[in-house]
Amino acid sequence: MLSGKKVIVVFPAYNAERTLERTFREVDTDIVSETILVDDASKDHTAEVARRLGIHTVVHSRNKGYGGNQKTCYREALGRGADIVVMVHPDYQYSPRLIPAMASMIASGHYDAVMGSRMLGQNALRGGMPVYKYISNRFLTLSQNLLMGQKLSEYHTGYRAFSRALLESLPLEDYDDDFIFDNQMIAQAMYFGWRVGEISCPTRYFDEASSINFKRSCTYGLGVLGVSFNCWKARKRIAASKLFPARIPKAQRGPGTIE
Repeated sequence: MLSGKKVIVVFPAYNAERTLERTFREVDTDIVSETILVDDASKDHTAEVARRLGIHTVVHSRNKGYGGNQKTCYREALGRGADIVVMVHPDYQYSPRLIPAMASMIASGHYDAVMGSRMLGQNALRGGMPVYKYISNRFLTLSQNLLMGQKLSEYHTGYRAFSRALLESLPLEDYDDDFIFDNQMIAQAMYFGWRVGEISCPTRYFDEASSINFKRSCTYGLGVLGVSFNCWKARKRIAASKLFPARIPKAQRGPGTIE
């Protein structure tokens, strides 16, 4: 518990047996009430390792994609009473030791979502991020900030914390089941007026850390730009869309919504 709020950590996992235990061992159980792993039909022994570690484990019978995995993660966490949900990849690329800091930013009432940024503090290249990934990340983030009227340092981190109120307000099931899920979620949250903060996060790149290939990276990048462009059109009142409606439903408005 943290300030009377139940903190649950979720691990969206696929073939993470070699890194899961290292990630889990750095989770602060004095703050975190429960951990949940959703195994997206892994081909290794991820689920067995999770159960041995005492993690509440859900296994998909078929691969539902990165976004589909997160949908299950958040449903499970909310169903088990989470007030704050922290999502961290179980590939040990991000430092779980920042979970208390990220959760505290939510518990303070100042933020509804917190992103663990690899770009703040020059952590990315020092941690081994390939130069082409760094350049594409910076280009996409700059484009997104311009189109969406924001000032985030990074939109593409796999380390995020959310309040229960935000998760319950967003139509998560309507989002894509692939990697674009993350950007649809954060773009709509900001469009709806939810408050998003950032924290500097060191990162590690090594053989066991997960990564998508160049072709999928290109598909992802085009999808990100598409989401951002649709947000720009809605902001400028050129054209609304399902993700960015002309009028935000009252039940989905964040504390920063301006009508």
